[in-house]
Amino acid sequence: MFFEQVFSFVLQGGSPIWLRPLGRFMIIGVPKEITADENRVALIPQMVPNLAKAGMEVLVESGAGDRAGFSDSAYNDKGAKVLRSRKELFSSANLIVKVCGFSVDAKNDPADLNLMKPDLAVIGFFDPLSAFGALEKLASRKITAFAMELMPRITRAQSMDALSSMATIVGYKATLLAAQALPKIFPMLMTAAGTVAPARVLVVGAGVAGLQAIATAKRLGAVVKAYDLRPEVKEQIESLGATFVELPVEAKDTSDSGGYAKEMDESFYKKQRELMACVVSESDVVITTAVIPGKKAPILITSQMVKGMLNGSVIVDIAAERGGNCELTEAGKSVVKEGVTIMGPTNIASSVPNHASQMYSKNISSFLLHIIKDGKLIDGADDEIFKNTLVIQGGEIVHPLIKKLVSAK
Repeated sequence: MFFEQVFSFVLQGGSPIWLRPLGRFMIIGVPKEITADENRVALIPQMVPNLAKAGMEVLVESGAGDRAGFSDSAYNDKGAKVLRSRKELFSSANLIVKVCGFSVDAKNDPADLNLMKPDLAVIGFFDPLSAFGALEKLASRKITAFAMELMPRITRAQSMDALSSMATIVGYKATLLAAQALPKIFPMLMTAAGTVAPARVLVVGAGVAGLQAIATAKRLGAVVKAYDLRPEVKEQIESLGATFVELPVEAKDTSDSGGYAKEMDESFYKKQRELMACVVSESDVVITTAVIPGKKAPILITSQMVKGMLNGSVIVDIAAERGGNCELTEAGKSVVKEGVTIMGPTNIASSVPNHASQMYSKNISSFLLHIIKDGKLIDGADDEIFKNTLVIQGGEIVHPLIKKLVSAK
């Protein structure tokens, strides 16, 4: 016990720093994101003091926050230690926090894999419902991995819900992309040159991204309609000033126990498309947001529906990374088909890196404070948040659902 109470006085950069009691702190590593289009950082400087109070030391790879607007000096000022060596960061840390957890397709990820020592814990987005090859590679390193995508949608975990945080950014930015591409302005204007009619926007899907898209389009002055197969969201849509589009199509069990959308059968989507065609044809902008975790996105806007839209209309397909809600979407591209601009942006949240990093960092720090006590990971056997997010431990994929999907592939 004596040694656990000993404090060491050191000089770092000319400034005295009191270290925490020996053996009672967790070392958190924040590496630079290596995916080409990833501009976010997993932890911003402002979160460091709270983690330090809880007995965590934060190491940051030099330049990790540059693309999001957070300098090395900002991290130093808040008590983090900045390292120039990625190898040193991985070897020194007990737990790594990332945005992109691991991808077998990323150019430098094989090198990162080799840097991951046994018993290292990693937190990030892992695409656990489909990136099975990456998960198996991680398991081979005997690390512990927590997937932020699997955060349960319960009251206790709201501050850790990274998917909702990023969806907020996505819905906002998608609306701005639509406004920029549309050859009209969004608000109604009454001028000496005459009255300009407002743009008509249809948002398909009223999850977090859809609701933010509705709110942003309304703030820009558009006339907004929204459709969702869940009738219970009507009140939320109308509270934002939009009109709820009611289609006479019955849907049951639209969400799973975790609060995420469930995949419906093709007959349902066919009926839905037939009824939606008229609403789509009347819209200047259509923003689609329907994503099923781990599944290909359902086709909601057919090529025939696109043909029925006015020249110059715009579709922004948020689901592009999962195949798209529009039949003509090309992921990562903006194309013109039948006189309609169809945008398939990917990794939208990364295009607003400062605030996206701020929100994600809050999710990460809340999660860290929940799963780390007295300098080590808690025994999460009875903790719903711990169990739901834990994917890999002890060289095995331990999450029941992911384990089942991997064995069935």
